[in-house]
This record gives sequence, C-alpha cells and structure tokens, in this order.
Amino acid sequence: MYHLFFRLVFRRMDAEKAHHLAFRWIRAAARVPGLRAAIAAVLAPSHASLATTALGQRMRGPFGLAAGFDKNAVAIDGMSMLGFDHVEIGTVTAQQQSGNPAPRLFRLVGDRALINRMGFNNDGSAAVAARLARRRTVFPTTVGVNIGKTKVVPEGEAVQDYVTSAERLARYADYLVVNVSSPNTPGLRNLQATEALRPLLAGVREAADRAVTGRRVPLLVKIAPDLADADVDAVADLAVELGLDGIIATNTTIAREGLGLTSDPAVVAQTGGLSGAPLADRSLEVLRRLYARVGDRITLVGVGGVETAEDAWQRILAGATLVQGYSAFIYQGPFWMRAVHKGLATRLAASPYATLADAVGADTRKVTS
Repeated sequence: MYHLFFRLVFRRMDAEKAHHLAFRWIRAAARVPGLRAAIAAVLAPSHASLATTALGQRMRGPFGLAAGFDKNAVAIDGMSMLGFDHVEIGTVTAQQQSGNPAPRLFRLVGDRALINRMGFNNDGSAAVAARLARRRTVFPTTVGVNIGKTKVVPEGEAVQDYVTSAERLARYADYLVVNVSSPNTPGLRNLQATEALRPLLAGVREAADRAVTGRRVPLLVKIAPDLADADVDAVADLAVELGLDGIIATNTTIAREGLGLTSDPAVVAQTGGLSGAPLADRSLEVLRRLYARVGDRITLVGVGGVETAEDAWQRILAGATLVQGYSAFIYQGPFWMRAVHKGLATRLAASPYATLADAVGADTRKVTS
C-alpha cells in the first residue's frame, strides 16, 4: 500500500515538501492517545530477544532513527510510535539558521538514495533545549542529540560554538553526538583531522560535564565515509585516547563515481551528501575497520545504506551495537521498522549467538583472529 502511495503521491511532490507533509501526519497521530497506542501496537511490537544495552541505556532493540529527520525535537514520540528504538535529533547548531536555498533535497528513486544539501536548518540549540525541557514523554525512548557548527561561525571559533550547544542540550540528552562530517557546511569536515578534533571533543566533554553533574552524558563523534583508511584509524585511536563513548559510522558521502548510480545524471550531479543504498558497502567497510581497531572499548553505531533486516544484521556482525536508518524509511514507509525488527529476531534465533551482544563484531573477529 505505501509503495503505491509513494508512487502516486510523494514521488510527484517536491522531496522536502513531501517530508514535511509526512512529518505533520506522524506528529498529529502521536497527539491522539488511542490512535498512537493502536499504531504502536501494530508497527512497534516488542521482541524480547532484541533488548539492547548501550551507552548506559536499556533499549527495546538496536535499531534507531539517524539524525536529520527530526532536526528540532518535535516528533520524538511520533518516531518511537513507529518503532524506532532510539531517536537521534538534530543536527542542532548554537544559532538558529535556515539552511541552504531550496531545492536542497533530491530523490534518486532507482538507486534508493537521497542527495541533500539542507545545511543544518534548525531552530538553534536554545530553542531546541527549551522544547526538550517542556517535553512530556509518551513513549519511553532513548534520545540522542546531534550538534554541529553554525555556518557563520569561523572555523577557528568552532570549539566554542559546539560548547555552547553542549551546555544547553547535554542535560536533555541520553547521549550527545559531535557531527563533524556533514558536507553541507563549508569547512566542517576539516574538523575531522585529529589536530582539530582533539580540542573540539575535549571542549564538548568538559562542557557536558559542567552542565550535567548527576550523571555522565555519553559522547560520540560522527564521521564521514570519505575519510581515508589512515584517517579512520586516527579517529579511532583518538576516540580511545580521549575516553569517547562511541563513533557513528557513517554520514553521507560526496562521492558519486564507483557507486553504480543509474538515476538521471542531472540529479546525480547535484551537490550535497548522498545517502541510501549506494553508501552501504563503504559504510560497512568503515565500520569493520573501526571495530578491528577499537574492539569492545567503545560503542559503534552503524548507519548508511541500511535497508533490510539483513543489512542491520551485517552491521551487528561487523561490530555495531546500535544501527540507524533514515533514507530507507522514505522509500519503505511506516512498516519498515516492524520488518527490520522481525527479521533481526529471526536471524538471531537462527544464529549460534544467545544474545545480540554476543553477535556484535563476530564476523570481524573471525577475520582478524
């Protein structure tokens, strides 16, 4: 049914307008107690075998919504209602910004991919913090907060910009993510270099500790798939050195060659970050490399090209404790999370592993042993 609706309605609409329309429907449904309970019963049934502990949180399962969908923390309960085990909001910047001019979101339907150059459009960390403070939880869920650099802030002042957002948002975050890997803010990816990343992560860590004294807010960094292998290793080593809690691998890619893209060349040529199915191989490769480097010392989150339960299972076997998706939700619709959970439970039951935790990194360990 959804596929027919997508073909007849959403596909004929501007991609960003379709996103906002669907978003409004999700938020509206989540406001009606009986309706949201019925939807959750159908789309988010619990599988006891998938229960996951990560980043100090007990979750229903390992599968969450990647940052970028709910930029302003307005639909956390709606996305949980649909079956996501955790919801990562953002990217949020210290200052409110409208992002890049439209059009800025493009579908590559034949490739099951998206290109976006949104540019961190969001309400700013003060407004998002106020919204989170007012939130009344309907569905208990783990909430990650993804922070980035304000576009107008010079690269040399980036640390303070991130610190400002961390101080405002850390108390509302079950975990905090430093995003230095979006291709849509000029100069942002330069912050992935370890000489720039070290003071940035240290500054955010200190800010989170100042803002929240009753607990330690887990801190992660999100990296690009376009990093050279040596740079992936360097980030992994830095994360261990600084006592980081995790790495999210990976963000969107600026690459176009070698991905087997079949969509209209004019759309493929659009600038911005590409997500979805064509990203799967490189994201999985980066994840395996990270796990081989850090093992179980930090939590890895696998994202990029995750479409099916098999994709999620492969991320877990490669070393991911948590898995995230976004682009496939656009193409698969609201029953997608239910299918992923069911498929994961089936694969775990058929595997030699008693729990998901036992499966994390199993394939990578075989290769490196």
